[in-house]
Amino acid sequence: MQAPRIAVDAMGGDFGPGVVVPGAVSAAREGIAIVLVGDEEKVRAELAKLDTKGLDIEVVHCSQVVEMDDKPADALRRKKDSSIQVACRLVKEGRANGVVSAGNSGASVACGMFVLGRIPGVQRPALAGILPTEKNPVVLIDVGANVDSKPQHLLQFGLMADVLARHVLGIEDPSVGILSIGEEEGKGNAAVREAFDLLKRSQLRFIGNVEGRDIFTGEVDIVVCDGFVGNVALKLSEGLARSLSRILKDELKSSWLSMLGTLLSFGAFKRFKKIVDYAEYGGAPLLGLRDIVIVAHGKSNELAITNCIRMAATSVRNNAYGHLAEGVAAHKGLAAKPDRDAA
Repeated sequence: MQAPRIAVDAMGGDFGPGVVVPGAVSAAREGIAIVLVGDEEKVRAELAKLDTKGLDIEVVHCSQVVEMDDKPADALRRKKDSSIQVACRLVKEGRANGVVSAGNSGASVACGMFVLGRIPGVQRPALAGILPTEKNPVVLIDVGANVDSKPQHLLQFGLMADVLARHVLGIEDPSVGILSIGEEEGKGNAAVREAFDLLKRSQLRFIGNVEGRDIFTGEVDIVVCDGFVGNVALKLSEGLARSLSRILKDELKSSWLSMLGTLLSFGAFKRFKKIVDYAEYGGAPLLGLRDIVIVAHGKSNELAITNCIRMAATSVRNNAYGHLAEGVAAHKGLAAKPDRDAA
């Protein structure tokens, strides 16, 4: 099988080519073909610092960059030669199999939707966040692509996340729950209650309602929610993790006895940091498109970029999006309500 070829937005993220290029080169050393899209002079300057002998790396020049504060609609209309749009067009033209970007997430979603288009039957593409838990990673979907999701959208989010869990994360029979304000059936708003019924009638291993406190226990593999709720949950967890880390760090420095304990527990702290580090899980796949788009965290380091590219390559190798189309088609009747708001 030919090596997956991934188009990487070299200008995206808070750190640009200085972090994205080394991360991409690390992925190329694992046999993944890379297309770096961005300001050619800056990209090649970073490549010159690294050993790229024998690696399949192509550079495609573009003249524009989508800034973090640009509106998605403006990025689509006014920056047609931006690194994220050019990367998506390369995939559409068959010159690459997937896109990875740590840039403006709204622009990445918009370009993915309007340049690549949706899989037939998918009403709303969704961002799937992959979060650490006490056991295995959990997929939280949607984490921000849709802020007014209907019950049939929530059903499709669960179907798409099931494919991600099976064919990318390697979970054999993933469990699916819907985020609500109580475990009992009948809890939640009207959309959640109706989505509960749709998920219950689906072929998914649906376990019912889960509460916010259940997300990180590892007892459920997929948590389905509206993008507004999911984004709040995601940002809350990120903020809590940072605050707890700072509090713990201050406490460990508070006395010589605490510092001695820190030295003795260094290995455990190092393992803990690895478990909770978002870089270990790469980025958030935008599920439901005709091709692969992975949206990375804006503060992604080299490891995060490498892991995003690995995830994109795994999706290509395992034909994850072919399985996704099959899953959506199999549940066409359950999600039959037309979505007049879809683009």
